[in-house]
Amino acid sequence: MNILITGASKGIGKAMSNKFCQSGNNRLFLVSRDLKLLEDIKNQCFKTNSHSELYLYPFDLSNSDDLKMLADKIIMDAGKIDIMINNAGSLYNKRFWEISQAEIYSMFQVNFFAPAGLIRLLIPALTKSEKAHVVNIGSMGGFQGSSKYPGLAYYSASKAALAVLTECLAEEFKDLPIAFNCLALGAVQTEMFSAAFPGATAPVDANEMADYIVDFAQNAHHRFNGKIIPVILQKTDN
Repeated sequence: MNILITGASKGIGKAMSNKFCQSGNNRLFLVSRDLKLLEDIKNQCFKTNSHSELYLYPFDLSNSDDLKMLADKIIMDAGKIDIMINNAGSLYNKRFWEISQAEIYSMFQVNFFAPAGLIRLLIPALTKSEKAHVVNIGSMGGFQGSSKYPGLAYYSASKAALAVLTECLAEEFKDLPIAFNCLALGAVQTEMFSAAFPGATAPVDANEMADYIVDFAQNAHHRFNGKIIPVILQKTDN
């Protein structure tokens, strides 16, 4: 399968990249700001599964100017996309009246406008798949009716926008072989979580959440389309 993952070099994105690499003869198209971390993933992948192919795209999704250039390069390299996981995220934990306009724009650009723009630009590659699956990684903060927390107003709003976009795209493209779903994740122990909530401990780690998302991305599009699914995992005993 041809699998595109944004935010691929850290946290859940890194864990998913490793799992997809080990699971078969997949072609991975990985987007992240940090080329060195992407190269580390590629080197580790070749040690465990030399049959996988990895394409690396060092790109900052907070920069919207060159998004078409990124999409064109992915289409040229991939031809088709079977799974697209919009995992990249930006989070500032600040009270509503303390956050800057630059921080607000950064969160909405990375969490909403970048995935929306990439989906739009990559529709030609998605329609070449027999049954493509776009998985948008949302948040419980953006899930209607969930508990809300101070300091996350704009982050939650950007993830809510991504969730509603998912529903709209499923309707708009229902006649094409593409399924769109959004996973509203609960807290996961990642670098972004630790930076936003110093000293806090999430109930699950990135590997555990990646297991769920990888399985969902590969199989759930035959059952779901246009769904916003809350995902709150409990710590498993090893």
